[in-house]
Amino acid sequence: MKEFVEYVAKHLVDRPEAVVVDLEEKEDRLIFKLKVDQPDVGKLIGKKGRTASSFRVLLRAVAAKEGRKAVLDIIG
Repeated sequence: MKEFVEYVAKHLVDRPEAVVVDLEEKEDRLIFKLKVDQPDVGKLIGKKGRTASSFRVLLRAVAAKEGRKAVLDIIG
């Protein structure tokens, strides 16, 4: 799943080399902390948060397929 998050994020930003994904496991949840350059944060969030929302839906679907729960935090 970490590769999935990294792949999608790198295709949404201007500086893909600055994308860093940290994974933290808490109980039954996977928390993905996505770090990007400050100017790219807006591209990941999108208008009215639609891009971020769609990204989170995809991540939850991939996690559910593996029987897990996942959360995405975008950090600039």
